[in-house]
Parts: sequence; C-alpha cells; structure tokens
Amino acid sequence: MQRVDNTREDARILYHQGYYEEAILLLQDWLTQYPDDASGWEILAAAGVRRRGARIVSCPTCARCRIDLIGLAEKVAARLENYPHPITVAVMGCVVNGPGEAREADLGIAAGNKRGHLFVKGRNVAVVPEDEMVETLVEWAEFIHAYGTDAAIARADTTIAEREAEKDRLRALDDRGADANHAQEKIVEIRRTVSGS
Repeated sequence: MQRVDNTREDARILYHQGYYEEAILLLQDWLTQYPDDASGWEILAAAGVRRRGARIVSCPTCARCRIDLIGLAEKVAARLENYPHPITVAVMGCVVNGPGEAREADLGIAAGNKRGHLFVKGRNVAVVPEDEMVETLVEWAEFIHAYGTDAAIARADTTIAEREAEKDRLRALDDRGADANHAQEKIVEIRRTVSGS
C-alpha cells in the first residue's frame, strides 16, 4: 500500500510541476506491474492518455423520453462495471435525436415505443424489446471488442433497423413535435426578460 501511495504521490508532484510526460510514464510503468490499480487507470483516463473499461454517456432527457433513463443508464453502468476493454456506450432517451447526438459512441441504445434501437457509431443496427436492452448492449460490446465496429455494422441488417427506427422517430415527432421542450417559446421569453420588455 505504501508503494502505491508513493507512486501516485510522485506522479502527482511531477504533474503539478509541469512534468506531464514523466508523470504519465511513471503511472504507465506502474500499471504494467500492477494492472488492477483502478485509481492509476482513472488518473490516466482523466489525463486523456489511456483508459480501460466502459464509459457511459447519456442525454439529459426531454419531453419525448418515455423510459426511466437514469435507471437504465445505472443498469448499463452496473452491468459493464468490470468490463476491461475501452468502449464508449451511449444510453439515450429517444430515437429522435439519440443516435445522431451519440454518433461518436462505439455503441448505444435509444429508447422508443417500448423497444430499444441499438446503434453502432450512429448507425442503427438492431431493434430489441425494452426488457432486453441492457443484455443486448453487453453482448454487442463483447462483439465489438472481438471484431470491431465495422464488423458489428456489417453483421446487422441495417435496412430493417433503420426503417424501424424511422417509424418510431416519426411516431415520437407526431406525439410530441419537433420541439418537445418548447425551446423556441422559452428563447422568446428569455429574450423578453433580458431586454426588459
């Protein structure tokens, strides 16, 4: 334990004195010897140098969201907590903007009409029942690790997945409109308040 604390402290001192590369090299060397040191990995990930495990991103939700998005994101995070490979997984509240907003994610799910629209790098690849979303994400994460995102997209019938996503997207737009949060009205109200009229 003392050696761990000393190594982290040495890296912290080097980093704060401007010796960024040296601090990172020290931690990387440390992690080759002690790969289970989670805080060492967190430091490297925070520095944007190296990461492992799943990074979960989510939308802030909107009026179109018809699912417990926070609960879903927590389930996904718990299920991928010990996932050892670097992957970004998006958990989005609706199929209207979800896949586009999270297109940089390796893998994601967008809720819509009691089902999940699975996407890889922004491409719709599958439609799954709502109660199978978490397990399906885990299965696809394993496939992506083994074969890559291009192979994941190639294995899917994207035509069917995209058609079904478009149906649910249009249904959500019909139900709540393009401006589900009434942003334009709020912008006008804010402008009136700011201008004092």
